Amino acid sequence: MRIVSLLPSATEIVCALGLDDALVGVTHECDFPPFVRDLPRVTTTLIPHDAPSGEIDTLVRERLGHQRALYSLNLDVLERLNPDLLVTQALCDVCAVAEEEVQAAACSLPGQPRVVNLEPMKLAEVFECIRLVGEAAGVQDRAREVVAGLEARVAKVEVISRQVEQRPRVVLLEWLDPLFTCGHWTPELVRLAGGIEVIAPEGKPSRTMAHGELLAAWPDVLVIALCGFGLERTMADVPEFLARPGIADLPAVRDGRVYVIDGNQYFSRPGPRLVDSVELLAHLLHPELHRRPAMMDEYAVHLAGAIRS
Repeated sequence: MRIVSLLPSATEIVCALGLDDALVGVTHECDFPPFVRDLPRVTTTLIPHDAPSGEIDTLVRERLGHQRALYSLNLDVLERLNPDLLVTQALCDVCAVAEEEVQAAACSLPGQPRVVNLEPMKLAEVFECIRLVGEAAGVQDRAREVVAGLEARVAKVEVISRQVEQRPRVVLLEWLDPLFTCGHWTPELVRLAGGIEVIAPEGKPSRTMAHGELLAAWPDVLVIALCGFGLERTMADVPEFLARPGIADLPAVRDGRVYVIDGNQYFSRPGPRLVDSVELLAHLLHPELHRRPAMMDEYAVHLAGAIRS
């Protein structure tokens, strides 16, 4: 079995299933587990991640509006890798190579590899994707074990969260310029962690929102986890956001309950580490009930001190 992953979450799923040796190619964004950074890259992007967030948003909207690709396949590399299985998605045009291009590439390759398309909107569907990849790769038993372990961890968080008498009002932002709500599985993660996402409904895509909508939501906790950005890049956008009119008056800001999380590693990727995201969020919302996750020191920043100063 020779597997090529066309999105970071699929790469994480493949590796969680113990298929490290079968993984022969990944995208330019795949970075976890760390060894995948040394694998051949089969995609390129036209999105300049070092540009200001507003410019990135404008470029993405322009290209999508004209049905022009944001990502492209390196067909020569893909042909050389000769995969048996391609794992991709049709969930978000901003996140991966277009489904039509993947299908066309698969048909053009000598062995015509199987294409597995992942489109999860909720956490249970993410778990189903793990089972689907496991079936396609012939490791169904391992997939069932992985999913059972993840479900047990989620259930543990949910049971503890039931003890919460007062659930905080939460807003989790996926982008700051313009403002984007969270979407898909993330509002569900907030609920499981013992909070209430007061703007975004469960199982629906993220969307732009007006500044006034955020102010009207009046969140007790504000989480900033920008899609595709690590902590350092996210923090570059935070000061301007906090300086906007009315932000300083929000309960979350007044009470020092603003958190920045590495959205590139957590929340954005519909793979096994969404369970890590639940555990991290549960601790941020209810530290008296949920233990501090090991990854928190590396992937999360509490802005209380910076705001107060």
